[in-house]
Amino acid sequence: MRAGLVLVTGASGFVGKWAVVELLRAGFTVRAGIRSEDKVDAVRQAVIAQLGEDFLYRLNFAKLNLLFDTGWLRAMLRIDAIVHCAGVVLAGEPDKPGRIIGPAVEGTERVLRFATLAGVRRIVMTSSVAAVAYGHGSLTGVHEFTAGDFTKIEAIRRPYAACVGATMAERGAWAYARSEGLDLTTIHPGPILGLALDGDVSASLQLIAWLLDGSRPRLPGNGVAVVDVRDVAAMLVAALQQDRAIGQRYLVASDYVSFSHMGFILAAAFPDWPVGMDVLPDWRVRLSAAFGGPMRSFVHDLGHEKHFDRSKAEALLGGPLISGRDAIVAAADSLIRFGRVTRVGVP
Repeated sequence: MRAGLVLVTGASGFVGKWAVVELLRAGFTVRAGIRSEDKVDAVRQAVIAQLGEDFLYRLNFAKLNLLFDTGWLRAMLRIDAIVHCAGVVLAGEPDKPGRIIGPAVEGTERVLRFATLAGVRRIVMTSSVAAVAYGHGSLTGVHEFTAGDFTKIEAIRRPYAACVGATMAERGAWAYARSEGLDLTTIHPGPILGLALDGDVSASLQLIAWLLDGSRPRLPGNGVAVVDVRDVAAMLVAALQQDRAIGQRYLVASDYVSFSHMGFILAAAFPDWPVGMDVLPDWRVRLSAAFGGPMRSFVHDLGHEKHFDRSKAEALLGGPLISGRDAIVAAADSLIRFGRVTRVGVP
């Protein structure tokens, strides 16, 4: 598929804006799904900043909510494909898991159901490595996951709403696609960093803000395999353009970077900022996680490095992913440029 009208859900989000930009750049016409009309200008401005005003004639909007049926069938009219980016991303484990699980599972089912009613068969869905790398037992050391690995939520011992939501949504999507004959592709990014298009930054950038501004001077000793948002958007477009992507899962995660290494990268790139680089012992992380808060998001990976086979994604893209270092620096630069961080660690 080289052109056509594509519905992008979650078009005002961090990934969604980049997906809109890259689809327009590639020659597609885009119907941008947004939750409220006050998001229209942000999406338009993101397009203008990257492509100029000449691309706006191929962009229109639809007001959509993952939890309600209103507007979905109309939004599907004359659509050739769907890029599903919408979801709820929080910086920590929520007190009410349904805040994440509901939109992920029910929202995905709603997208697929209305796609079927409208006769839309081609769907590219943004999932997560959370649907790949958990519930595999007490792993220690370094482990590389492939596109053939699936999270086993029944074996996850601690609360992890993002993981449960992503896994259940993907399971449901593949089952539905098989039963209805849909052409589905799922894209599984690691924590998404990189260049923001405006100041409405994602919760995924909160980690970089904590390190950069000194508000979290000590972080866990483990790390994550990050990815640049521009690579995620490029994968969504490439999956639409190449038929070989139909029926496939793609892991999109670049370098594994420990949180302390992130601190060194940021300190070198932004020497005037009070970057936190000290490491908390694992027992302190577990203790903090027991009382809730952001540490709950880190406790699942203690003592274990999760790496992801990116060769399949790079083959589809035709080149390497942006490095973890460049994604981290671009994220920090965005936070500073849009005034989303202050030097709280400095008197």
